Formats: sequence, C-alpha cells, structure tokens
Amino acid sequence: MSKQLIITSALPYANGPLHFGHLLEHVQTDIWVRTNKLLKKDCIYLCASDAHGTPVMMKAESEKLKPEDLVNKITSEHEKTLRSFFIDHDNYFTTHSEENKKYSELIFQRSKDKNLVEIKTIEQFYDEVKGLFLADRYVQGTCPSCRAKDQYGDNCEKCGAKYEATDLINPISIFSGETPSIKQSEHLFFDLSKQKEKILDWINGTDLQDAVKNKLKEWFKEGLKPWDISRDEPYFGFPIPGYPKKYFYVWLDAPIGYIATLENYLSKNSSKSAENLWNDSDIYHFIGKDIMNFHTLFWPALLDAANFKKPSNVFVHGFMTLNGKKMSKSKQNFLLIDDYLNILNPDYMRYFLASKLSCGVDDLDLDLLDFQKKVNTDLVGKFVNIASRSQGFLKQFNNILSSNLDEELLKKFIDKDKVIFDLYIERNYSKAIKEIMSLADMANQYIDSNKPWVLNKESANSDKVHSIASTAINLFRILNLYLEPVIPKTSSQIKKYLKCQDNIEDISSFLKNREINTFKPLITRIEDSEIEELMKVSKNG
Repeated sequence: MSKQLIITSALPYANGPLHFGHLLEHVQTDIWVRTNKLLKKDCIYLCASDAHGTPVMMKAESEKLKPEDLVNKITSEHEKTLRSFFIDHDNYFTTHSEENKKYSELIFQRSKDKNLVEIKTIEQFYDEVKGLFLADRYVQGTCPSCRAKDQYGDNCEKCGAKYEATDLINPISIFSGETPSIKQSEHLFFDLSKQKEKILDWINGTDLQDAVKNKLKEWFKEGLKPWDISRDEPYFGFPIPGYPKKYFYVWLDAPIGYIATLENYLSKNSSKSAENLWNDSDIYHFIGKDIMNFHTLFWPALLDAANFKKPSNVFVHGFMTLNGKKMSKSKQNFLLIDDYLNILNPDYMRYFLASKLSCGVDDLDLDLLDFQKKVNTDLVGKFVNIASRSQGFLKQFNNILSSNLDEELLKKFIDKDKVIFDLYIERNYSKAIKEIMSLADMANQYIDSNKPWVLNKESANSDKVHSIASTAINLFRILNLYLEPVIPKTSSQIKKYLKCQDNIEDISSFLKNREINTFKPLITRIEDSEIEELMKVSKNG
C-alpha cells in the first residue's frame, strides 16, 4: 500500500493581495496534486497564510487594524482568490493559530534539549524613527559582494551572496527611509553547523533538482552559520517561552505551519495526530528559488532536531517575469490574480503556465501576446475544434453516437496515458502538453483526411459520417481526460456536454450508441481587446 502524500505550496504572506508569482506555484502544485488524486494516490494538499512578522504589523498599523484582524481578512481573500482559480487545497489555514503555537514551542524545546539553541549578543540595526529593531528584510543597501544596489539585509538577489545586515553598504530602513543606528541585543540561535551531517545525509538521499544541489554545495562551501531564530519586541508573532520580550522569528514558525495546518485538517477529518501522520507520510514541498535556503537547510535541520520526518523532496521553481521584465510594484509591472479573473477564464492561464513549466528552476515569462496565441492556437484551434467540427454532423443523428468507431485509432490515443501521466508526475508539464497537442493534431488530421463534409453530400455515406464524427468525439473525450489536471473547470463542462462523468481509469470505455448534449462553445478565442485590458491593469497595478 502506497504512503499518504502530504503536499504543500509555500505560504503566501498575509499583507496584501496575491500576484502571479503566487499563482505560478499554486498552479504547479495543484496540477501535481490533481494528477496524483486521479491516479488514486491518497493526498492531502495543505497551505496557509504566513501571518507573522514586522510587515504584517506595520500594514495593520497603517489600516488601523489589529494584526490578527488583518491576517483573518487577508487569509479569507487569499483563499477566495485561489479557489476562483480552481486551486483545490484540502485545508487552507493560517500560521497565527494555537496549533502553530503548540508545534513551534514543541520543536523549539526539542531543539533546545539537544543543545542546538544558544544565546549570543548581536549588533542589529534599529530604526530610531519607528522605534523598532530591523530584521534583515527591512533594511536595504548595496551588496557588499557585488555592489548591486537596493538589496535586502540577508542575501543579494543579484549574485546570491549571503551576509549580515550590518555588512550592507549605505543601509536604510524600508519603513522610515532613514539610516538606522546599531544597537546590541541578545538573540537565540539555532546551531545549524551541528546539524551539518544530518542535512548532508538528507541531501544525498533525496532526489533534489541538480540546480538545487549545486546551490547547496555553494552554501556548504561557505560554511553553515548559526541561524537567528528570535526577534525583539515590538513584533507580531509567538512569544518565546522563558525569554521575555523575545518572539520566534517568522521563518521559524512559518514552515512549522505546514504541520499545524495538517493538525487543523485532521481535527476535522481524522483521529490521527499530526506528528504521527507526518512521520508516516511522504512529504513534498513546492517553493520558489528565493526561499530555497529555508526549505533545504534550515527546515530539514529543524525537523531532524525535533524528531520529525524530513521532506521526501523539495520541488523548486524559478521566478515569473511579465512581458520579459521582472515583476515589480514600484515599476508598475505586475499583475494581480483578481485583476486577471475580472477579464478572463482561469483555465486559460492554467493551461499557459502548464505549457511553459518544466521540472527545472528556470524563470518563466508571462508574455501576454504569447499567452493569447498559445490559448487560441491550442485550446481553441486544436482541442475544442475537434468537438466543434464533429457536432454539426451528429445533429442529423439526434446527437446519438455511433457504435461503429475507429477503435484502432482510439487505442493509439489510449496507449499514451502512461507517457502523459508520467510526465505530469515528473512535473514536466510542458512535455505533457506537447504530447497532448500532438494527439489533438492527429485527431484533426483524422477529420481532415476523411472529409465528412464531402461524404455527407450523399445519403449512402450516412453510416460512415456517423462513425467519423463519433470517433472524433471519443478522441476529444480522451484528450479531455488528459487535460483534466490542467483545465479542471473546462474539463468538468466537457464531461457534462458528453454526459459522461468518468475518470482516467475509465479511459478504455468508449462512448457508443448514447446521446450527448448539443455542443456549445466551451472555450472562445482571447480577443485583442482583452489582452489590451490585461496590459492596462498590469501597468497600472
């Protein structure tokens, strides 16, 4: 019996609406989850809002809300947005919860019991205007390694160097815009170096992507340093038991939120404990490359310290650009998911992203003209066109399919199921889409070569026309089963049109001598005006 799969997307931060960088990851995860579920794997897909930290606290202050109320509001908005894109989480929760507090304290205490936590006095930037210590991400300056400007205080996005915030050249506070002062403060550290061998064992025993392993080699070459897991008040988060005015750093309790979200799910669905199920399951995380260090160094080290099972794999994807440029709110080059949903069908974008996603960590560009061409060519011109071309002939048979089908051709389509679903499981979605569209081309060629519009001119050819149109509809049905993980909304509509609610295990059961509904356009072309509208909202934010 195969193990339970626990699958997660990285937790969106609870201080604003979701953008297409979030969507890329959730679509990638959702397709993988849907594929596994179609293949009858027992999966639990978990996610939550990342609720803690200074940005949430400052955002709440600006909106005159309590941080807890802001988090509840944003979490609800995020969940609604993702549901609108047919992202099918089994549980969407928040890291600001009693469950997460419990597990954060438990994992911290177990780490402390193993002498992996130490106290050190550090020098830290302090914003005199705002009256708060500045964590690494709230200081910007020039990278001490490559001299790139506008880099944060923990690592450089340009060259990948890691450093202390106080190493930044010409630092400024992102809150006040002023040069911060330096103050001393006692902080708690998790000694990552003591976990070096455990992390290496996990890396060597895990099928991580080559790019991820290469980056890990760089970090090990630089040497593993103690990891600061505390923050000073004022701070929105969990207080550290026994350490007054100290709070768990958001990046300690955020990944623990995966376990807490599992516990919340189990409280409604099972009597099992989250710790036991976690340790008995295969765990897969989908993340962006910007948080690779947290998930491939700190997280496995922390799990091991607390006697929790380490991830079975961490799947890393690249960044998403928009029309060839980095997404940036300050440069008015970004696209919010809700703005897209006001204009176009979510399945269009799900399909486009799938057609571009591979199992690597390369960046993906959302070129809106390319997006329009891909949808119009593939989904409209190739896929739905099969049904559109066939339905007209079926009307003369009262929409009843023939029992005489080209079963040899149908078998060629069916025989591709393992290839296509293996590519989905390997996360090589772009290759899976190419296989499916190659079959769509073959289906259209079948119609072209048989010329039912010519045969239909003579009543003696009636049975042949009926067979061609019915075979084409059956080919269309098979393609729909292959595309179901990618375009779930459209796939469901197609099943209603075919009066057939079957799944991939029923792929060999042909539709014969049965009525289907009258065809209605399921997917329409993306018009130039719609792309212009998308370009407008992406530029105006």
